[in-house]
Order: sequence, then C-alpha cells, then structure tokens
Amino acid sequence: MKPVRTEFLKVSAALPAGPGGPADPGGAAGAGPEPAPGPAAARAGVVLPVSAGAVPPVSPARLGQIVRAIAARPGQWRPAVRFRAGHRWYGRLGPPDPEAAYEVWLLSWLPGQQTGFHDHGGAAGAFAIADGELQERAARAGRSQVRGRVLGAGAVRAFGAACVHDVRNISPAPAVSVHAYSPPLSAMRRYEMTSAGLALTGIETPGSGW
Repeated sequence: MKPVRTEFLKVSAALPAGPGGPADPGGAAGAGPEPAPGPAAARAGVVLPVSAGAVPPVSPARLGQIVRAIAARPGQWRPAVRFRAGHRWYGRLGPPDPEAAYEVWLLSWLPGQQTGFHDHGGAAGAFAIADGELQERAARAGRSQVRGRVLGAGAVRAFGAACVHDVRNISPAPAVSVHAYSPPLSAMRRYEMTSAGLALTGIETPGSGW
C-alpha cells in the first residue's frame, strides 16, 4: 500500500545538554561530538532538524535525550498528530536538510499497525513513546531469534546502526512516538522472517518508500 505523503511539522523544543553515553546493546553504536544549538536557537527554542553543517553523527544516547525531551512536551506535538486507518501516519519535524546532523519524525499508531522488520540504512536512532504503548521485536539478518519488549509511555529505546527491528501497536488503544535518526535517513532495508531466518526483501529510499 502506498505510504501517506510526508508532512513537515514545525516543533520547538528545548533540547537537553550533555555528552552522549553508551548505546543500547540492540545495535552497534556510533559515537562522536554532538552539535550544540546556536545562540538564536538557544533563545527561541530549536526548530528541528538542527542544521549543523559537516559534523559527526549524533550518538544514540544523545538521540535518546532529544526524543525524550520532545515527547515530554505534548502541547507542542499533540495538535499535529493524525490517525489514519490502513497505513500509518508520520510527519517529519521540519523540512529535509542535507546538512543536518539528525532528523526527527512524529509517528502515530492505531491498534494493529506495524512497521515490519527493517533497518535504517546505516543510521543510528532512538524513539520515545509519547502516548500509549508499542511492542518492539529485534532480530538479526540470517537468524530466526527474535527479542521482544513492550514499551510504555515515557520509555526510550536508543539503538546503533546495526539495529533491525519491527515496531507495532498490539494494544487496544492508539499510540504516538517520536523518532530521531543520525545521519538523516537515506535508505531503509526491509526484511521478512523466513524458515532460514531474517531475509532481506527490498530497499526503500526517500520518495519511493516514505
């Protein structure tokens, strides 16, 4: 089914300061210095994504701080949320920026909606449950073992570039989540669980898959 057209949402958020820490063991972490908002952004709040020029990727731990800060401010994102049956709704917070160190997305989930197994094209990431609860199932290519967890409102999951997972709403109530990726997504590989293990089935790129 053809995905919904991407919407660009303007959200201001005061982002936490501080160095990044170790990533969740679910993926290989990329670490490096994180960009700091400039003086104007510090005065007026940050409009995401943050344009930082040619800078190293943001660490998974720092991405976790960012999504936690945004999710904790429902007055800023709740008016923008839409719920759509048949396919998930999602909107990027701010327009695409080829020089951004990271990007942030707002996603909604009706009961039963899911992503399917996918990776993030070499990007690290994090997501926060802003409302409701979601189930995450993590796996590795070529293996059949699946590790599952249920994440409730306020929970944050940070992961490295090697992460492959499926996120779904198995609850009877809608959910909302905030996701950040660094570098910004350039591709997503899709997988299916087969009798031989997790197998690659396709690659999506901006404009073709989301």
